[in-house]
Amino acid sequence: RLVGSEMCIRERVQLGAILADILTPDQYLENVATKPGASERVEFAVKLPVDEGDPVLLPIDSKFPGDAYEHLLDAQESGDAETVAAARKTLDTMVKREAKDICEKYLSVPATTNFGIMFVPFEGLYAEVVSRPGLIETLGRDYHVNVAGPSTMAAILNSLQMSYQTFRLQKRTDDVLRVLSACLLYTSPSPRDA
Repeated sequence: RLVGSEMCIRERVQLGAILADILTPDQYLENVATKPGASERVEFAVKLPVDEGDPVLLPIDSKFPGDAYEHLLDAQESGDAETVAAARKTLDTMVKREAKDICEKYLSVPATTNFGIMFVPFEGLYAEVVSRPGLIETLGRDYHVNVAGPSTMAAILNSLQMSYQTFRLQKRTDDVLRVLSACLLYTSPSPRDA
């Protein structure tokens, strides 16, 4: 069994490894303040390219309501319905508190996206969170936070990687069109040549 600080280090390393496997180092930041003038630092922020100016940051913070999840697993093992219900309520409360923390500390439009991602390190915990009636909706509506487990995080980052490629292709296409337009203007006969 891992204790709190060991678990925090493990989940941060896990999230960092997922980011490093899918994105290039220049596509994300680590331990960065996303709110102008704030001292709080989010674990990771993915840089989303924009046409003009600095990239918009997508804050991603790993959270592990470990004690609450362990209590839920223990309660499920005991088979006591009341204990399971109480443990689920505690887990819901902790997840909402973590989402509120992400919202208040790391979201600041236009420097960031209008939502952040809460990374949870276990698929079982992710499945529990998304299976709770109305919890995902509450997190999105009230705190502007989406939840991702390891496989979901990889899928999100793969989608972002494809958008980077599309953005680069669009930029190159725009550059080619500008050059072609200049060439056409240069090679077109002028009205006095007619």
